[in-house]
Amino acid sequence: MSSAQTRADDGERKRVVSASLTLGAAVGVTALSFGMAAVSSGATVLQACALSFFTFTGASQFSAMSVVGAGGSLGAAFGGAALLSVRNFVYGVALAGRVSDDANGRRLPLLQRLLAAQFVIDETTAMTTAESEPRLARTAFWVTALSLFVTWNLGTLIGALAGSVLDTHALGFDAAFPAAFAAMLPAHLRTRRGRLAALTGAVVCVALTPFVPVGMAILVAVVGVLFGVRP
Repeated sequence: MSSAQTRADDGERKRVVSASLTLGAAVGVTALSFGMAAVSSGATVLQACALSFFTFTGASQFSAMSVVGAGGSLGAAFGGAALLSVRNFVYGVALAGRVSDDANGRRLPLLQRLLAAQFVIDETTAMTTAESEPRLARTAFWVTALSLFVTWNLGTLIGALAGSVLDTHALGFDAAFPAAFAAMLPAHLRTRRGRLAALTGAVVCVALTPFVPVGMAILVAVVGVLFGVRP
């Protein structure tokens, strides 16, 4: 490999690492809101931190805490959170061939694959599938996963300790999550699969919204992710 090619590869890897770390930090800010919302819903600091550590999927965590905060049962909170997590199974299918093998094409050890499964979430899926080169895809997955895991759990702890002292809406924390998703769109819209996925999700969501319970249309719109599953 020529020195020019090596420099180009290093540059691409630095680009992926930088983007992944930036996304991890940006989305991690949302954990501040979750920590404060969890405590205001009646959870202890330890419970809020345990939920972030073991569940590690923001949509399900916010769903569970909103149900509990509204006086719902633990069963209802678990059911709603589990329903939202169904999309992660689809993500797993899309990522299976990208992160389950090492650089030499060998299957990763079981424990490492189980660890990877814990990190299959919206952000890692978006960053990984945006890279067509296998090495860069693996880098995007692991750097995004580890940076997000650290910032999400740290943010939850800080938010839970802060309690209700900070006004999350006034500080704009409530906008961090949708802003992070919007930032992930451009890379995917450059590809035919990405455009098909986005169009399918949008059509399904708009078509079902008048007829299904609140939030269900967005969940069903995840079928668009199937366009990212390579044969």
